[in-house]
Amino acid sequence: MLKISKSIKNLDTIDIADNLFHYDYNTKHLLSLIKKGISEDDPAYMSSFRSFEGEVFENFIYEKLLRYAEYTPEVEKFILKGFHQNRFKSHPNTLSISEKQQIVYRTKSREISEFDAMMITKDKELYFVEMTLVKSVLKLRRRLRKKKALLETIFPDMEIKALIILNDGATGTKQFPDYCKVWFTNEFSAQNVLDNIRNPSLKKLQPKQIVKSKKMLEAHRLKVYPFRYYNTMTWITKTLRAHKKHVLDMYFLMNFKVQRFHDLYNKLYIGYISMQDARNILSLGKDEYDDDLRVVVAIEKKHSDEIVLTYYIQKTRKNLYLYSFDDDDVMSKEKKDPYGITVTEVYHSNKIMDESFILSLQDIAKIKKLLKDNFLKNNAN
Repeated sequence: MLKISKSIKNLDTIDIADNLFHYDYNTKHLLSLIKKGISEDDPAYMSSFRSFEGEVFENFIYEKLLRYAEYTPEVEKFILKGFHQNRFKSHPNTLSISEKQQIVYRTKSREISEFDAMMITKDKELYFVEMTLVKSVLKLRRRLRKKKALLETIFPDMEIKALIILNDGATGTKQFPDYCKVWFTNEFSAQNVLDNIRNPSLKKLQPKQIVKSKKMLEAHRLKVYPFRYYNTMTWITKTLRAHKKHVLDMYFLMNFKVQRFHDLYNKLYIGYISMQDARNILSLGKDEYDDDLRVVVAIEKKHSDEIVLTYYIQKTRKNLYLYSFDDDDVMSKEKKDPYGITVTEVYHSNKIMDESFILSLQDIAKIKKLLKDNFLKNNAN
């Protein structure tokens, strides 16, 4: 079990030289607010500064973890990023370094997950690290499941754990899963870094200090188990609908391996409905979409583990809308990121679905009941 060092807890800077000042920071908007004379207690300034401070905190903790890994016997390997490694090109279907110098896993066209840091212990435990200044960690908890599922898929021989590093005062940490280890540090401030960016002549910087250790490993050198994102998604979609008697194969869906993939993808695509039926379910206007458009149906996993139906309408290759319902059955509409993974997933799923994947209103009702009954049954145990 990894234990926080006093140096990390107290945010000591003595061992990282001036490395923190050598990172690139996204300060264009913040500096423009300062130039305009916006007050530091203005919400716009506070929001921009907090975003910048989160960047600095991530780099600071990464620098501290480098040195922690070097001198901690339990740690066997530590993954390099930023100016500590030499390759800034991301490769498909493996861990590598993005153009932003972050540790990422990507398919051929899209990034699937990004990791703040990563280390491997002598006990074959792989820790992925999340560090944040946010006081409420609800959104962070939602991200963990996907990252863990991905790492379990590509590193099946390792035990996947999460190391969460927060400032004192963060709330909601008792709701983290058992695989999470939480460290708390003192309150962090990035004001000195901002002062240096605004006035680089304040101090003469020491050169970058690079940690030299056999424990340090570049991301692309980690051997991963072969995983084909879209091939696996296609297999799941076809198998879910392949049962001769049932509209949805619940036994297959609830298999623990498939549920791991459900954690990874978050939504699994199961078929499509006609625009005529979609107007009935989603209360769409007659002129809102063309009659010949398909509406792709997915089963999405909520943070509570309840599985619900969601609907996707793709007007053009990059123009995608998500329709979903909350716990009170109130519908919401969301335009998806045209460059996000969901746009590509829906386009791919639509292409592989022939007429056998069409779902009627009766089928939708059956599936909703199957999912609700399964959720209630699991919660009753």
